[in-house]
Amino acid sequence: MLVIPGYQILGQIYESANSLVDRAIRDEENLPVILKILKEDYPTPAEITRYKQEYEINQRLQLPGVVKAYSLLKHHNNLVMVLEDFGGQSLRKTIKPQPLTLEDFLEIAIKITENLGQIHAANIVHKDINPSNIVVNSETGAVKIIDFGISTELTTENPTFRNPNVLEGTLAYISPEQTGRMNRSLDYRTDFYSLGATFYELLTGELPFATTDPMELVHCHIAKIPVPPHLVGSGLSPEREIPKA
Repeated sequence: MLVIPGYQILGQIYESANSLVDRAIRDEENLPVILKILKEDYPTPAEITRYKQEYEINQRLQLPGVVKAYSLLKHHNNLVMVLEDFGGQSLRKTIKPQPLTLEDFLEIAIKITENLGQIHAANIVHKDINPSNIVVNSETGAVKIIDFGISTELTTENPTFRNPNVLEGTLAYISPEQTGRMNRSLDYRTDFYSLGATFYELLTGELPFATTDPMELVHCHIAKIPVPPHLVGSGLSPEREIPKA
């Protein structure tokens, strides 16, 4: 278990390919916090740089719809990000026991969209909007966006052609332009595409494209139209190819 002076670790709440996330209490003011640490004991300079950039973006935003970043601690050869804990859990966990009602969906969807609009107004593109990166406190109704690990300034970024296994973002929600297979630069619309895929899952309980094969998923995002939400499960409308102009 992670041991950091001045913090009581309560337990791990999430583990990704790159990081570990724990709930903790900061002893000084008995403050609930989230601790995020890179998974590798000896992160590369590039990983450290990216982690610092994530922290700086979080600090810069200072928005009610974004989890606050309190500090960045050095821990042996690693870094620990100390983040706000507002008592929420990810939408991924929220929808697991049972799907959202339409009323709950609309309430959450409006808040997510407003939060994303504020992030874009601050000239940041998130680039990894999905149910795991949206946190909801069901008691207070607060909704916040987390994980700015691959976020960038709102500029004319042009993704390069890459193997689907090393693309930035979560493939099931990734925008066509993020795949590097389209001659288009990234802007705020890439987040709204991923948000649309997220809303699709929240409403239907299914992803827009069911395949888990990386190459096929990339093709689906670029060239296919998902089954309309109201027909999901009916077997009446398969995925369709996007008509050529």
